[in-house]
Amino acid sequence: MRSMSDDHTRVQEFFAARAADWERRFPDDGPAYQAAVAELGLRPGDRVLDAGCGTGRALPPLRAAVGPSGVVIGADLTPEMLHEAVRRGRDRDGALLLADVTALPLRSGSLDAVFGAGLIAHLPRPAENLRELARVVRPGGVLALFHPVGRAALAARQGRQITPDDLRAESRLRPLLAGSGWRMTSYADRDDRFLALAVRTP
Repeated sequence: MRSMSDDHTRVQEFFAARAADWERRFPDDGPAYQAAVAELGLRPGDRVLDAGCGTGRALPPLRAAVGPSGVVIGADLTPEMLHEAVRRGRDRDGALLLADVTALPLRSGSLDAVFGAGLIAHLPRPAENLRELARVVRPGGVLALFHPVGRAALAARQGRQITPDDLRAESRLRPLLAGSGWRMTSYADRDDRFLALAVRTP
């Protein structure tokens, strides 16, 4: 059986090798991030986490949404990704945290929202890991699971077929979230975007 540290090492190695070139590979994703952040319904003064923030592409729209009085945190497991975020000046939009989103160094109920781009495919124990994200969000807070292309487009990009066990399928994701402290409120899987929104249950 794979250990959690094996999973972490595999994820770190995957992203470390791609960090410097990440945004050149996907140069047109910025507007999709902005549109997805807009659907979180953030207000000035809110506290939001970008879980698995990578190069910090979501941090500028998150900062714009919560304003100067809000709190924006970007957490990632891979130092090279955070280095790239700093190189691009995104540390000005949020505090960058070298941290594992499966065991966050944050107080329970301390956040209003979590944004996770491309996150779910890299969670080693999805139910348990989504429960950890629920722990740090107040009841009524929001989770966005996002990808700048839909499931079919992503599968084609990766040279694979969509399989029935895909965690992003609505039939899989809805009960997974429900068992982890979340209630799905909307689901969109189009060529140009995947976005599932959920509310933290009491």
